[in-house]
Amino acid sequence: MNQDLIKALSVITEEERNILDGSHNIDPQIYTEKKELVVDSEKLLHRGKLIEVRPHTRFVHFPRHRHNYVEVVYMCQGTTTHYIDGNKVVLKPGDLLFLNQHSEQEILPAGAQDIAVNFIVLPEFFNTAFSMMGTEENVLKEFLTGTLCRKDQQTSYLYFHVAEVLPIQNLVENMVWTIFYNMGNKRSCNQITMGLLLLQLLNYMDKMETGSHRFDTELIGTVLGYVEEHYREGTLSELAELMNYDIYWLSREIKKRTGKTYKELLQAKRMRQAVYLLTASKLSVAEIISSVGYDNTSYFYRKFREQYGVSPKEYRREYRKKTSGGDFF
Repeated sequence: MNQDLIKALSVITEEERNILDGSHNIDPQIYTEKKELVVDSEKLLHRGKLIEVRPHTRFVHFPRHRHNYVEVVYMCQGTTTHYIDGNKVVLKPGDLLFLNQHSEQEILPAGAQDIAVNFIVLPEFFNTAFSMMGTEENVLKEFLTGTLCRKDQQTSYLYFHVAEVLPIQNLVENMVWTIFYNMGNKRSCNQITMGLLLLQLLNYMDKMETGSHRFDTELIGTVLGYVEEHYREGTLSELAELMNYDIYWLSREIKKRTGKTYKELLQAKRMRQAVYLLTASKLSVAEIISSVGYDNTSYFYRKFREQYGVSPKEYRREYRKKTSGGDFF
C-alpha cells in the first residue's frame, strides 16, 4: 500500500488517545445508543452515505458485537485477531474479510503498527456491484448476496487470502484512497470499483475461507471457482477427482446446494462469457463459440436464443445500437 496513505491511516485518533491515556475500553457512545453492542451505521456514516472507511481502533480489546451493516476489513500492515461466531481469524497484510451484517465479532488489541481499515457498507451499496456480475444465471452473485445481506444465511464471513493478487490490492487501495480523502464522484466510482473487485474475487475462490457451516460453503466455493476457471474444457469427472469425491455424490450435492446441475452451471458461465466477448471484442461469432468451449454450433445458437431471445449477431447489433445512443430491446 502507498506509504503516504499508510502514514495517514497510522495517525493516533482521538479515540485511541483516550484509550492510551487510561480509559482502557472503547467508548460505546461512539458506536451505538443501545444497551446491546450493535454498531450502528447511523453513528459511523454521514447522512445519505452508503459507504465509509475508518481506521481500525487499536490498543484496546473490542468486545463481542454485531453490526447493522456489512463490514469489510482490509489489513494494510501488521495483523489483527478476530473471533467471528466462535471462529478465530488472523488477518495478515493484504487479507480481505467480508462480514455478514448479523455475525458476532470480537477483536483482540492491535498494536501501533497494526493498520487495518474498516469499510462500513449499507447492503444497497452492492446493487451496482452485483449487477456487474451478471444476470439471473449468476450463482456466485446469489451466494455473495446471501452471505452478506440475509439474516438467515448460515455463512458468517468470507475471508480472502489475496495479498499476492495485485489487481485486487490495487482496487481495494483505490477505494480506501478515494473514500478516506473524500475524492469527488466517489459513490459511483467506488460502486463500480466494488463490482470490479467482486469480479476479480470470482477468479480466486480457491483463496477463500468461510465462516460457520464451513463444509457446505467451501464445497460450493470450490465448485464455482472451478467452473469460472475451467469453463472451456472442465468436466464434472475431473472436478470430482480434484476434490477426491465420488462423481455421483458430488453431482447430487451441487444440485442440492445450488439448485442447478453442474452442466447448467457450466452453460451459464459459457453464455456469460459469450455475451462479454460479443460486446467487448471483435471476434466473429464462430470464434466466440469455439473460445467458450462449444463444438456444436447449432446447439450454441439454440441455447443462446432460448436465454436471450435473439441470435448472437442480433445481440451484438442491438448492443452496439444501445451504446451508440439507441434503445436496447
